[in-house]
Parts: sequence; structure tokens; C-alpha cells
Amino acid sequence: MSTPPFEEWAHRAGPGLRRIAGLLCDHAADADDLVQETLVKVYLRWSRISRLESPDGYVRTMLVNQHVSMRRSQSRDRRGRRWPGAPAAVEDRVPRVVDRSALAGALAELGARQRAVVVLRYYCDLSDEQIADALGCSPKTVRSQASRALARLRTTAAVEELG
Repeated sequence: MSTPPFEEWAHRAGPGLRRIAGLLCDHAADADDLVQETLVKVYLRWSRISRLESPDGYVRTMLVNQHVSMRRSQSRDRRGRRWPGAPAAVEDRVPRVVDRSALAGALAELGARQRAVVVLRYYCDLSDEQIADALGCSPKTVRSQASRALARLRTTAAVEELG
């Protein structure tokens, strides 16, 4: 089995990574930065990553870890400040069952790890074990983070307006 060149793989995988980043980040520019930072790291390690059984899953893990890392550094830089507005809407093929701006605003209220758990579970349809591998924690921690995130989302005014 030959591995595709990085450019070919990035062209195929890029839109999916951008959709995930759009759900994780508060602003479209932050999502673009997240994808770019991740792809730079992937490019530098492509000879090793391309030989993995699931390079897409591995890169998705890198994307989530990069997001959590960026959120930590942003929170250290901007203690006490909140990002204005809701995350930018991301064009995808998911049916528009709920008002995306309300959902994006609700997701913005979650911490980085809780948001990552929600996105990976409900958008990427990953199992608790897969999410645990991606985040470097136990499946029990994933379930706990998901439970807390859903409880927080239930109390968010934006989600209540959807009901």
C-alpha cells in the first residue's frame, strides 16, 4: 500500500479538519490558525504519520490537542477576558436541525476539553475509547466530561431557546 503525498492527503482531509476546528474555536480565524498549525506539524512528520493505520484519526487527535493547548495559552494571556460573539458558522453537510448560531454560542460556554469531548462524540461520532485516546485520558474521564458538558449546555439560555 503506497502512501499518498502530503499535498494530496491535505487536500482531501483539510475540509473535514476545518469543520471540526470551526466547532472547537470561537472565531473563524482561530479555526483557520488551528488547522494551519496542525497541518504544519503533520507535514514535518508526514513520513511517519502516513504509515499509520489511521492517519486521519491521528491528525484529528493532533488537532484537538493543539486546540486545548492554544486555549490554555490564550486563557493565561487573557485572564478574566471573554471572547465576544459566537463561533463562526461552518459550512458542512450536516442537516440544519438546530439554529447553528445558538449551538455555537452554547459550545463557546464550554471549556476546551468539554467542547472537544462534545464535538468528537456528537459531530465526529467517536466512541468514548476513541475520544479517550485522542485526549490522552480514560474513557471514564470522557464520560464525566461529557456529562458535565451536557449539564452545562442544558442550562445555557441559547439551548433552552431551541427547545
